[in-house]
Amino acid sequence: MKINKARFWFGKNVLITGINGFIGGNLAKALLENGASVFGLVRNAARDTFLYYEKLDDKITLIKGDITEKDLLTRIISEEQINAVFHLAAQVEVGVGLANPYLTFETNTRGTWCLMEAIRACPQTIEAVVVASTDKAYGAYPAERMPYKEDYPLLPQYPYDVSKACADMIARTYANEIYRLPVVVTRFCNIFGPGQLNFSALIPDSTRACLGYGKFVPRGSGQQIRDFIFVGDVADLYLRIGEHLARNAAALRGRVYNAGTNQPRAVRDVLETVYRLSERKQDFAAVLEMMKGRETVGEIECQYMDFELVNRDFGWAPQHSFDDGVTRTIEWFKGYLAHKHDA
Repeated sequence: MKINKARFWFGKNVLITGINGFIGGNLAKALLENGASVFGLVRNAARDTFLYYEKLDDKITLIKGDITEKDLLTRIISEEQINAVFHLAAQVEVGVGLANPYLTFETNTRGTWCLMEAIRACPQTIEAVVVASTDKAYGAYPAERMPYKEDYPLLPQYPYDVSKACADMIARTYANEIYRLPVVVTRFCNIFGPGQLNFSALIPDSTRACLGYGKFVPRGSGQQIRDFIFVGDVADLYLRIGEHLARNAAALRGRVYNAGTNQPRAVRDVLETVYRLSERKQDFAAVLEMMKGRETVGEIECQYMDFELVNRDFGWAPQHSFDDGVTRTIEWFKGYLAHKHDA
């Protein structure tokens, strides 16, 4: 993983909500490598995660609780003298959002205002608050309007997309001239890489099948257009945004930043890459056959992003090609799945 080695993070007290998730675990690893003291909010004691597999849990302070527990969040920020917050906790599965919108709104929307209120109650030590939104908050725009731009209106329709758009707007409310909290919102494309153990997601599901630990069943025609960014690049960008925000909050407070690769791919092309790099290309024809005539429900047809603004403001650009990222992901899953299978 390519990490920003600037000394800014050394000794900083950093809270990550959703630390036991895929992105939270990778960000925690990056912060530890930069000398930060990391605190993480965890809702359950699940140990089959990147955080525990990489043995990061004994290097950080884990606090059990829910993102909607405002008083607990306030105590953490106050007692631990938190300097930076990365808000990643979310119900992230589109399918779960369709089946259980209440849970999705409760976690993603209420959880965000509870956190913002906790920060507002004790802002003395807070230097940076980075809130993870998503490209899906924009809703469905025609392909000719791609890539998404930061000034596009948010037009979501489905529960997950709406919940994240609401959280996005709530977070930016606390950066206005009344509350003046140092908040930046990020909207990234699909993130993939080591530790993504949500097997309803395309790349981990197909990788697991290619490595012989399951069968991949397509959930659509494969014609949807998406953009995929490697998690190591995302961790690097989060560190850069957090540092710049802490150093220049007046200029960046309330900003929104998109990040993608501006290299859109059809889902079927993503699958072809996974099967090819897994040396299972001969099995891809059967996957193509299964995708014929399938329809995808509750998802947007075309979504991708560029990195123009984050490149201008932070000098950031993706450092991993898609093939490189997929190769690294496959190698990580080889070790993880073998370990899990032998356990």
